[in-house]
Amino acid sequence: MIDNKTLVIGGLVIAILIGVVAVFLASGDPDGMESTALIIQGQKSLIGPTPPDAEIQENLEGKFAYSAPMPDYSLGEGLGSTGGILAIVGGTVLAFLVAIGLVYALKIAGKKNPPDGIL
Repeated sequence: MIDNKTLVIGGLVIAILIGVVAVFLASGDPDGMESTALIIQGQKSLIGPTPPDAEIQENLEGKFAYSAPMPDYSLGEGLGSTGGILAIVGGTVLAFLVAIGLVYALKIAGKKNPPDGIL
């Protein structure tokens, strides 16, 4: 039987490997929300490829806006694929740490208030 620590570390390693490989397999053509915005703005046809000069035009004046910490799963244009790999690894580790923190918080909360009939 495999212990929990080995299972968690193995899962983290597999998640990082999938993320690193995904950087090289990802499409450069936007999909989903980005593609829909370009179609609505008339910069892209429904079934055609995205033109290289297509740019989503946003009117954010007087509206809530933010800048993503790792836009397009990268750390900037200068780092290229290396930036994408670092962003994926960093994001995966950060998500892992948040999940572990939640598990420990729930574990501690469960010890303070055990269900009726346990003690």
